[in-house]
Formats: sequence, structure tokens, C-alpha cells
Amino acid sequence: MYGFVLHSFKSINRKIRSRFPVWRMKEETSEHVRYSVEVFVWLILPLALAYFLGYQFVFGENVWGSMLWGLIVYFYSNFLPDLPSIYRRKKYKSGSTDLPWYQKYALLLFAPLLVWLLFSGVRLSWRTMETYHNFRSLVIYGTFLFAVGFLGFAGLPLSIRDLVKIFFFQFCGVIGFLTHLKVDEIW
Repeated sequence: MYGFVLHSFKSINRKIRSRFPVWRMKEETSEHVRYSVEVFVWLILPLALAYFLGYQFVFGENVWGSMLWGLIVYFYSNFLPDLPSIYRRKKYKSGSTDLPWYQKYALLLFAPLLVWLLFSGVRLSWRTMETYHNFRSLVIYGTFLFAVGFLGFAGLPLSIRDLVKIFFFQFCGVIGFLTHLKVDEIW
């Protein structure tokens, strides 16, 4: 996992011609991967197993898909606050204005799409001062995950089982984001 994350960050930094030192990138990646695996082993994995077994034995329902999506979103969320930094303005220039709130948070919520656009050769002129290492971004991201979980896992009529799937998905993402904030000593 460490190698995959480090390679991804190196590729992005080369593409945007960043001067972020490789030694600092290795240190940051090592720290984040270590803590994300630790939280995964002690919190996410036991909850995922309880979630899976509970559904399997109580409801007789297979939830492999929603469980795996929750695990994927957990690991993705561990690195999400750093992904939009490729569109961050390094210094504030006098006379320039920051992006409207919806464009700032589009950078956060649709970061994979924006990274893909970057590698496809499409350059966005959006630049923001936002760093996304705050609880406001966490709340917006958690709300977004709830909406995605609702669209992905809810059926009509809405049942308690569907709500548990949605909240498990959202919980995994929020815990991943919180883990990132903890490693960066935001809280």
C-alpha cells in the first residue's frame, strides 16, 4: 500500500511540476499509511466483520459489495484532504479572489475526477487557498458520502437495513478523513 500511495503522489507531483521534496513525500506517506493501517486493524476491520456477519446471520443478506465499498472509501478518505492541493494557490496575490464555495468543495468531493483530468491533459484554472484540513470540510464530505450511500445502497421503500448500509459507508469515509486530520495534528 505504501508503494502504491507513494508512486501516485510522485506521479501527481511530476505532472504538476511541484517542488515538494521526495524525502518529505516519503515521510508523509509512511506516516499516513502506518496510522491508516493501525486504525483499520483496530476499528474498521472489526466493525466490517460485525457488519458482514450481522447481516449474514440475522437477515440472511449478503453485503459483500457495500462492505468492500466502505473499506475502499476508508482508505481513499485517508488521503483525500491532500489530493485537492494540486489546485491550491501557493500565495495570495493582491486583487485576486478565492473561488466560490461550490467550486472549492467540488475540488474536494470530485478529486479523483480532477486528478484524472490532470493526467488527461486538461488543466483547470481553478485555484483556491483552501487546504481541506478542517472540520468544515469533514462535515461537507460526510454529507456527500451520505448522499452517495443513499443513491448506491437505498431501496424503496427505505428500510432500517438500507440505513445501516448507508451509515456504514459514510462512517468508513468519515473515520478515514478523521484519521488524516489526526495524523496531521489538526485535532
